[in-house]
Amino acid sequence: MRAAILAIGTELLGTDRLDTNSLRLTQSLETYGVPLVTKAVAGDDETQIAQTLDHLFTQADLLLVTGGLGPTADDVTRQAVARALRRDLCFDDDVATGIEAKFASFGMRMPQVNRRQAEVIDGATVLANPRGTAPGLRCDDERGTVFLFPGVPTELEGMIVADLEPWLAERSGGAGRERGMLKVASLPESTVEERIAPAYAELGRENVSVLAKAGEIRVQFWAAGAPAERRQRLAQMAARLRGLLGDAVFTDREDEDLAAVVGDLLRRRGESLASAESCTGGWLGRRITAVAGSSDYYPGGVVSYSNAVKEDFLGVPAALLAEHGAVSEPVAVAMAAGARERLGATYGIGITGVAGPGGGSEEKPVGTVHLALVGPPAAGARSEDAAGSALVEHRRVRFPGDRERVRWMSTQLALEMLRRHLLGVGSIAGEGNAEGRRSGAEAGVA
Repeated sequence: MRAAILAIGTELLGTDRLDTNSLRLTQSLETYGVPLVTKAVAGDDETQIAQTLDHLFTQADLLLVTGGLGPTADDVTRQAVARALRRDLCFDDDVATGIEAKFASFGMRMPQVNRRQAEVIDGATVLANPRGTAPGLRCDDERGTVFLFPGVPTELEGMIVADLEPWLAERSGGAGRERGMLKVASLPESTVEERIAPAYAELGRENVSVLAKAGEIRVQFWAAGAPAERRQRLAQMAARLRGLLGDAVFTDREDEDLAAVVGDLLRRRGESLASAESCTGGWLGRRITAVAGSSDYYPGGVVSYSNAVKEDFLGVPAALLAEHGAVSEPVAVAMAAGARERLGATYGIGITGVAGPGGGSEEKPVGTVHLALVGPPAAGARSEDAAGSALVEHRRVRFPGDRERVRWMSTQLALEMLRRHLLGVGSIAGEGNAEGRRSGAEAGVA
């Protein structure tokens, strides 16, 4: 069995809507070992959709179609699929009654346009949609099988679980393909590649891939076979790759980001974090507070964009700003210490830099960022400021890319600095240790 996905909607041909449904469908296909050979997007045009379906049937015998099942005039998927299959559309009274009852359960009268959703392709199996009004359809043809799903992601999810995956499981005989993942923060893709390269021969190069995005690398790996067999194999692959990547791995979960991992470490230790941000404009605080329950360990932060705010709210000495400038190690450290003291946190993070596109200089070009992490002084150490803070780590980096990329990667590196300190594994480049050694090395983190 070979599969193809067709996403329908004129909005998907523009610039403001992404086709995320295809990703979820692909996940199910991977789980049950069905190769996806192609994806396509078509606008709300009956002729175009029908022609695309005919073409896809030359490459695959399982077509998964999403979108265009609504009640409006531009929802023409049912008509187009019926045309491609050379079948008629029939009005289904039972489907219409079900849609009407759904509206009634919310105390509403069903608009007449919703009757269009009760049109069923001749010979198709109706797929219930408990999360919406548009039922799905499954049509078997001499060329293969077509599934029609609504385009609303929550509705699609319910029907994947209830209808598509049981259908795939029945035809796979229990065999399938499953994916594992390890995430690494703030290391270059080439560094990750070098570390895991020794495992390629034993794991199979085709079973491992390295995917890079700003400040994060994903190492993905696949195993095939019956469920118990492939899960055992995935566990072995994960252990081997973890052994090569070491403490660089921050999670093995698709839905977990670095902010959540750091938050969990702080909560378990009964510690807290305050932030002081300049060039990132509150982005670090936003990431931290996006995690449910972050009030347990994050009392707050200060967005100190101007020097006056740095002085008045964080206690950064005016003389320090005058001597070194706002984008400097001493100011980043003072910002972190000020946030820690004034918000009563265990740790403070300070970020100051030149995010661009303007504002750079020969000495401090666009992309230059200083990050500082301060915390309680190590046992027996001399306190470095009046707040009783000791410098845990400082980083001066120059990030490539536009303003958004610089800001995002700054928050990613700040979180990774704290994660490593909490675990006691030292700095990213290997300098320093968990007891508070300075690391002022230039670091080109990609």
